[in-house]
Amino acid sequence: MTFAGLIAAHASRTPDKPALRWLGGDITYAALAARIERMAAALAARGIGRGDRVAVLAYNCPEYLELLFACARLGAVLVTLNWRLAPPEWAYILEHSGAKLLVHDEEFATGLDTLKLRIMRAGLDVAACKGGDVPPAAGQPDDPLLLVYTSGTTGKPKGAVHTQATLAANAAAGVEAHGLTAEDRILTFLPMFHVGGLNNQTLPALSLGATVILQQRFAPDAALAAIERERPTIILLVPAVMKALIEHPRFAATDFSSLRFAMAGSSVVPVELIRAFHARGLPVGQIYGSTETGPVSIVLKREDAIRKEGACGVPALGVQVRLVDDAGAEVADGASGEVLIRAPNLMTGYWQDEAATRAALVDGWYRTGDVGRRDGDGFYWVDERKKDMIISGGENIYPAELEAVLEASPAIAECAVVARPDPKWGEVPVAVVVRRPGAALEAPDVLALFEGRLARFKHPRGVVFVDSLPRNVMGKVLRYRLREGLDRLS
Repeated sequence: MTFAGLIAAHASRTPDKPALRWLGGDITYAALAARIERMAAALAARGIGRGDRVAVLAYNCPEYLELLFACARLGAVLVTLNWRLAPPEWAYILEHSGAKLLVHDEEFATGLDTLKLRIMRAGLDVAACKGGDVPPAAGQPDDPLLLVYTSGTTGKPKGAVHTQATLAANAAAGVEAHGLTAEDRILTFLPMFHVGGLNNQTLPALSLGATVILQQRFAPDAALAAIERERPTIILLVPAVMKALIEHPRFAATDFSSLRFAMAGSSVVPVELIRAFHARGLPVGQIYGSTETGPVSIVLKREDAIRKEGACGVPALGVQVRLVDDAGAEVADGASGEVLIRAPNLMTGYWQDEAATRAALVDGWYRTGDVGRRDGDGFYWVDERKKDMIISGGENIYPAELEAVLEASPAIAECAVVARPDPKWGEVPVAVVVRRPGAALEAPDVLALFEGRLARFKHPRGVVFVDSLPRNVMGKVLRYRLREGLDRLS
């Protein structure tokens, strides 16, 4: 069975079974298959064919999934846009990906009006479009299908390419990781522009013929209400979501009896958050991975969630994991090393970036840049990030992207952006700045540099002025010293 044919296959076997629960109503597998065909026809009528890129800028909705499967049918590529980004960031991704069509929520039309791009645009009411005859299935397993941009260490985002085959492999790994059955009901409120919201549970559930309860976006009161009303069996969490739910007045009284399992991921998950759910009788496992890995790579399953509390788990279905030192040699159990991943759900590379692809994929192994260890039972633990990435509320923030904005200011001589622990978001970026001699620069002036340039979640949450940045003998900024000294410097 091809990836493009998954929904049609379930429609033929269980046509009346709900595939999606949306806004209080059900969309059956038969109805979803028909909507995907209509979407494919609408795209084809706009000249979309094999290899063309279609961008989507929208909150979670059925059309998001229809676009993905319609692109799979046509052999086209779906480019997901993070709606939290700023218009200049959308513009870069659209131009770099070569998107031919942009499908968007009307809510984002104002921001899009500022872009000077020669692409077609269409609202999300594609169901009303006259698409003509349904085009024949042209997509093949090795065709690129999903292009997800992740911020790069050079300050520009990189597009991770996933084919129909890698998505199918990731779905199979997700099914095995969760112990999914066709009777499960998955609650999806994390954004599907991330591989977490789309690929961790949503696509694995649909690949199996289960039901996905889809919410437009996360809000703690709506999520808790849905758990009671819709009776899901599995949910996916990130630390910021876990904290928001725990702190909600309804958390202690919400009926969790339908849930047999929760998965958490996107960053190192604080054990105290996990224990709050364990205290409610809900086991919390983990999924470790990244945009580049699909992301299902290392999983802590339900049966191990309590006894291995805080671990990332064991390699997922089809995944191989190595821990290596700086010389590339494997490290012993208990020792720390960089996490390397080889799997059928790895990206095939970065879009139009051969140098970055060669650096990330070495002899078939993806260099995660994360530092982890393996215990004597074969369970993996991720201790820290070797790279400088900041994960704030489940969103990836790379210091180089923020530093590029700071360095453009004539009032700034030197700068660095580092993480500061935050009780709500896990960590937030802080700008450490060296003023140029004679410059009249204060914290509000620094923060104003980011307005309209980068998404608000990337903006520094604080500014610290110093006389100089600590560096090693090679001139590299010692970020760990800055992180350690933030309280003293503030």
